[in-house]
Amino acid sequence: MENLGRRLKKLREQTRFTQEEIAKMLGVRRLVITNIENGTRKITAEELYFFSKIYGLSMEELYTGEDKEKRIAKFSRTFDELSNKSQKEVLEFIDFKRNLENK
Repeated sequence: MENLGRRLKKLREQTRFTQEEIAKMLGVRRLVITNIENGTRKITAEELYFFSKIYGLSMEELYTGEDKEKRIAKFSRTFDELSNKSQKEVLEFIDFKRNLENK
């Protein structure tokens, strides 16, 4: 599995940003970006948040390397393997969580 630093480097290169440009956006020195990409420095939650905004991905997508479509497909396959009773419970739980978040 590709680690977070490698994913961030790959995204930076795909978007044609330099380490210096990313460092300026995050308000850190370029060496910080180098160390994050090389895996010699851990990333903070705040930095992960800013990377997610820069690259237009969720923090989870950046952290896990899974995109939304893959998560949906995985959920769908797993959901279909459940019994009807378990599927109903999962749907009720989703409704419960949605209601909590909308309060």
